[in-house]
Amino acid sequence: MILPNQPQTARDVSNHYDELDSAYRDIWGEHVHHGYWASGRETAAEAAEALVRLVADRLDLSPGQEVCDIGCGYGATGGWLAEHRQAKVTGFTISEAQARIGRARSERVPGFTCFCRDWLANAMADQSFDRAYAIESSEHMVDKPRFFAEAARVLRPSGRLVVCAWLATERPTPWEVRHLLEPICREGRLPSMGSRSEYEEMAEANGFSLLGYDDISRNVRRTWVVCLRRTLGRLVADPALRRLALSRSTDNRSFLLSLPRLLLALRTGAMRYGVFVWEKKLSGPASSAGIRR
Repeated sequence: MILPNQPQTARDVSNHYDELDSAYRDIWGEHVHHGYWASGRETAAEAAEALVRLVADRLDLSPGQEVCDIGCGYGATGGWLAEHRQAKVTGFTISEAQARIGRARSERVPGFTCFCRDWLANAMADQSFDRAYAIESSEHMVDKPRFFAEAARVLRPSGRLVVCAWLATERPTPWEVRHLLEPICREGRLPSMGSRSEYEEMAEANGFSLLGYDDISRNVRRTWVVCLRRTLGRLVADPALRRLALSRSTDNRSFLLSLPRLLLALRTGAMRYGVFVWEKKLSGPASSAGIRR
């Protein structure tokens, strides 16, 4: 597990998204996650929606199913699933700035609900959901085993969990850790960054059976080219963003330094982008009996 040299808390994560709210919406748009380029000809908006479609397919949704969005951001993905797959989606974000927009979305999108709540203290009843997913939010969890434990708790037996995650390569070099992975964690407010094997071990220990894994690093890395280009353009054209980026009072301005790091980390393989599909075991963490494949 890669750890930042300055410990990051849940409060650091929420402050990050609250402070950079306007920049995120301006640069990333309503989907605060990577895009998926299958052909390479997609626009950034099309690529962002393509990742949502990929997750929806991995979830194997049926109309009316109860779905949990762990780290829902502005609610764009949850709203899309409610509109296009007729799911009943409940989203959680730790950021009040994101939740305001998510709650406004829930007023106009039937089937979507947004809470401002830490997933590790989500207060949902046991076996509340048929499906759950986390798109680039598990990285921000201060207790990753508990992230999986809560997912297992709220899912019904045979419920499916899909996780899209930034992952460290299995054996990073000291240079990769020092110059890429550790700074990415620190600047991006990631309490830790796990590897594929570490995620699989934590999920297995909390009662999940792995159904599939895809490494889509090559398909998503163009995201950071788009973000760098947009950021540079906005810095020239937008005085408010320049003030945010240059002011010493901005706690999270160092995140701008991580944009080229993230592109380099994905290009060199120091960081991977993985999509996991798990199923909750029928008989709990201690047994694999009854698993549907």
